[in-house]
Amino acid sequence: MPTAVSSTSPNSALRAVADVGHLMRFRAGTVRRRGRLPLTVALFVAITAAVAVGPALVEGAGGEGRGLDVLVLLPTALAGFTALTVLSAVASGGGRELIPHEQAWAFPVSPTTDHLGALLLAPLNISWLLQAWTLLGATAYAVGPDRLPEAQVIVVLWVMASTAGAQVLAWSIEGVRRVPHGIVGVRLLTVVVLGLALGLQMANYLVVLLDQIPTRLLVVAMVDGMSLRWAATVAVVAISIVVSVVLGAVPAHIASRRVPRDQVEIESGGHEARPDPRSPLLGLIRTDRASVWRSVPMRRGLVVLAVGPGLVALLGDLPWNSLTILPGLVASGGALLFGVNAWCLEGRGSLWRESLPVEPTLVFAARAWVLAEFLLAASGVTVALGSVRAGVPNAPELTALLCTVVVVTVQVVAAGMRWSGQRPFAADLRAARSTPAPPVVMVGYSSRLAISTTVTGLVFSGVARLPDWQVSILIAVPFVAWSSVRLLRARAVWIDPVERARITTTVAV
Repeated sequence: MPTAVSSTSPNSALRAVADVGHLMRFRAGTVRRRGRLPLTVALFVAITAAVAVGPALVEGAGGEGRGLDVLVLLPTALAGFTALTVLSAVASGGGRELIPHEQAWAFPVSPTTDHLGALLLAPLNISWLLQAWTLLGATAYAVGPDRLPEAQVIVVLWVMASTAGAQVLAWSIEGVRRVPHGIVGVRLLTVVVLGLALGLQMANYLVVLLDQIPTRLLVVAMVDGMSLRWAATVAVVAISIVVSVVLGAVPAHIASRRVPRDQVEIESGGHEARPDPRSPLLGLIRTDRASVWRSVPMRRGLVVLAVGPGLVALLGDLPWNSLTILPGLVASGGALLFGVNAWCLEGRGSLWRESLPVEPTLVFAARAWVLAEFLLAASGVTVALGSVRAGVPNAPELTALLCTVVVVTVQVVAAGMRWSGQRPFAADLRAARSTPAPPVVMVGYSSRLAISTTVTGLVFSGVARLPDWQVSILIAVPFVAWSSVRLLRARAVWIDPVERARITTTVAV
């Protein structure tokens, strides 16, 4: 990305702040339905306020029973938010882009501006929002109404500090990735960290370690209320936010001066010609599959989606009836990598694809097949990891889990292909920070997917406790039938020549 000012001096920092404002207004001006933007903001503010206050008014909040249990777990929840925020930022190579990479070449955007913009876009992520809302709600229930304002101030500041600190680490790791052999070093470090966590869990030391994490000091300050300890805690966390925001510009500048080696290796690598496919459909599937697996954000995203929830299930020793929740979360996350805007996969090459002498129905079938294949691969790894310590499932549990995987896959594929036809966007999915749609649109997609797949997972989680395994199949049939109808409707949009021309010209810009 070109830079107008490559230093981190105070003048360049002030200019970067001003540039962020310009770019935010530019992005807001590109929203297709700007009239809904104030309503959307008001909705998120209302939800946040309700989550932050409502649980404190529930019976038992701040008491000795369940309220105390939640309070004991609160330090781990605070640390977990930090860990998941770091994982998300590292996987995306420094956070989301305020302006797409291919558009930034025409503007003098500095790395500091890019860094600040990524911080502002961090809340426009459904996983970040759900985690933040969970922390606010858990804190409200744990402390009760008496110390609620003081406790929520600490939580909000901690969320900001974790986000800013995660970005510093993400930019630093991205800089390491771009040095010779840096990719191998980062992968080895990841394996070591995961192996250490798994080893601690297997040795029953992980819980002991979690009891000693520094976030317990934040909870102690919450319980103290308005006191000197509370004021000191607020001051320390606030200072850490400022330091992290300023410090993050340094590794951002370092990373911007280095070539993204993983992307360059993929784009400049040679691929030996393979035998001709036996049918046009197989040829289309092979092309689409190669486009997906050679994309940096999709490869990184698949690892995070497949391994992350699986390790959580493995470390948490989840039973089989609880594993039904994971395939839906993995599938919805996988669709957000490219499935919600599936026709942008080729970019400008989509014009060439449209010139091929094949039926549009085959093109649609190939794209839907590859998307389903991608989601099934991620769900399969997650379930395999989670099943290591879950024991041997009985027939209802195994049937419910398999039905969940099938149902959520068809659900997500149908939703993704439908949205891809309704609202196509031009997107370059080569760089690690690329997204298939603008941030605000991605929030809407992710929330709708998360709700539908989570409800489905909860339904089959309850069914897994029933004695008859046939019940899961009976419930899965209407789910699959309805999603199949929606998939056929999306197919009808694609085979319409006018609609197909609109989609193709949009994604090829």
